[in-house]
Amino acid sequence: MNEMYAEWLVKRKTPGYSVLLKVIMILLCVIAAFLAVTPLLGVFGVIILLVVGVGTYFVFRNSEVEYEYLYVGTQLSVDKIYGRAKRKKAWEGSMEEIQIVAPTGSTEARDHEVANMKLLDFSSHEPGAKTYTLISQSGGNATKMIFEPNDKLLHCMKMTAPRKIVEKV
Repeated sequence: MNEMYAEWLVKRKTPGYSVLLKVIMILLCVIAAFLAVTPLLGVFGVIILLVVGVGTYFVFRNSEVEYEYLYVGTQLSVDKIYGRAKRKKAWEGSMEEIQIVAPTGSTEARDHEVANMKLLDFSSHEPGAKTYTLISQSGGNATKMIFEPNDKLLHCMKMTAPRKIVEKV
């Protein structure tokens, strides 16, 4: 049996506040290091340094996010990759659950939207990026997902379920 396989990695644009937050955390680390060596605070200075150091680690790790789209057979999964080190499954669904994949803002995508949909945004947030909207229904839960598939991923999905995929013209 010939299985469809496609994968694509999209790096999310780093938000502007993230750079400012990194600078603030570095300054806090420097201040905490000075507090740790002063005899006035003693052990409390070291505890402050450890807390600020751990906080800085998490800020730096979580500020860089990538999304990996993986399509195998009839399953589409999206993983979030934090700091190029930690991977977390963000969404998974089959072509049976997916109602439509259409360009974001198209009438085809808007026709399938319902009230109280869960919105997931796995796009890069880059200006001019070609984003698509995926609408899925699993049980009573409707999900609207915005993502940036490449041509191979769209082609594999279209080969599996041609009526569910609307490509840009």
